[in-house]
Amino acid sequence: MVLNEKQYAHIREELDNCTKPLIFFHDDPDGLTSFLLLYRYKKEGKGIPVKTTPKVDVKFLPKVEEYQPDKIFGVDLAMIDQDFIDGAKIEGKQIPIVWVDHHQPLERDNILYFNSRNPPNPVNECGAYLCFQTVKEARPEDLWICAIGCIGDWFFPPLMEDFRKQYPDLLPAHITKPEDALFNSPLGELVKIISFILKGKISEVMKCVKIMTRLESPYEIIHQTTSRGKYLYKRAEELDKDYRKLLAEALSFVDKQDSKLIVFKYKHQNFSFTKELANEVLYRFPDKHLIIGREKNGEVKCSLRGSDLNLPPLVEKALQGVDGFGGGHEHACGVNLNVSDFDKFVENFKQAVADSKKIYDERKL
Repeated sequence: MVLNEKQYAHIREELDNCTKPLIFFHDDPDGLTSFLLLYRYKKEGKGIPVKTTPKVDVKFLPKVEEYQPDKIFGVDLAMIDQDFIDGAKIEGKQIPIVWVDHHQPLERDNILYFNSRNPPNPVNECGAYLCFQTVKEARPEDLWICAIGCIGDWFFPPLMEDFRKQYPDLLPAHITKPEDALFNSPLGELVKIISFILKGKISEVMKCVKIMTRLESPYEIIHQTTSRGKYLYKRAEELDKDYRKLLAEALSFVDKQDSKLIVFKYKHQNFSFTKELANEVLYRFPDKHLIIGREKNGEVKCSLRGSDLNLPPLVEKALQGVDGFGGGHEHACGVNLNVSDFDKFVENFKQAVADSKKIYDERKL
C-alpha cells in the first residue's frame, strides 16, 4: 500500500532515536541511493552493501557483532531471514530492526516492516522514493540522489518533474518513461556510474560509497567538476570498457535467436554485469524473455526479465526441486543457482511460462 505520512514519520522517528545505526542495502542504484538518503539525513552510522542477491541471513551476524549497533535498518532488500532477526542481539538483548522495502511482502516477526506492496492497495514504489519521502523536508537538496535510484529501478514518479525543473540538462523534456531516461539521458549515465562503482573489491566499493555521502551535486560526477566526482567517473569508466564488450556479445547472441526466451550465460572473473545486461538487452528487445546468468565458483547468478510476465510465481515454480533461491519484482527477478541445476531451472521456467500463458511455441523452446 502507499505509505502514509504517519508511516514516514515513524521511519524518521526510528532514525532520530538511535545513535549508531547499521544500514544494510542492496548493491544496486536503488539500494545505494536509499542508504545515502538515510545516512545523509542521520549523519551517523555505517552502511553494508548486500552484494548480488538482496538477502540478509545469518552470514551477516558477524557484521552486527563487530559494529555493535543500537539499531539495524534494511533498505531495498528482498529478503531478511527470520534467523538473522532472531540472532541480531548484543549481550542477549534484541537489536531493533527497521525494514523499508518494495519487494514481495514477507511474513516476519519482531521487526518494523514498511513495504509499499503490502495489501490492501500494493504499489511498487522503489526504495529511494520511500526513503526520500521520509527525509525530504530536512534534505530537499537530495532529490537528485532519489532520482538516480528511481530511474535505476525503472520508476518514474511525479517528483521526476521537480528533478527536471532543477536539472533540465540531465532529463530532457521529451523523456517521460524510466527506460528512456535510463538509456537516453545524462541521468541514465549517472545511474550507470552508480551501478558500476558498486562492483569490485569491497574496500574499493566502500571508498566510493564514502565519497557519495559527501557529494553536493550530480555535476560533480557527470561533469567531473571536483576531484572526488572525477574519481567516481573514472572508476566507472574503467568498468564500462568490460561491460561494452560483454554487451556487444550478448546483443549479437540475441539477434541470432528466434525463440521468445533468451538464455545467455557468461563467465567473467572480475565483475558481474547480469543486471545491467538484462536491463539493456530488454530495452533493445522488449518482446523477449531473458535469463542472463554469470557462472562463478560453482554458482550461476541470474537476472530474469519479461515485460509481459509476472515473474515471481514463475520463478517460484522453476525453483522447485532446484538448489537455489530468488525473487524480485513483476518484470525483474534475481536467482542464485547451483551450476549443476541451471539447465533444470531453465526447463522448469519454460514449463511454468507455458503453463501460465500458453504463449510459447514448443518448436522454439
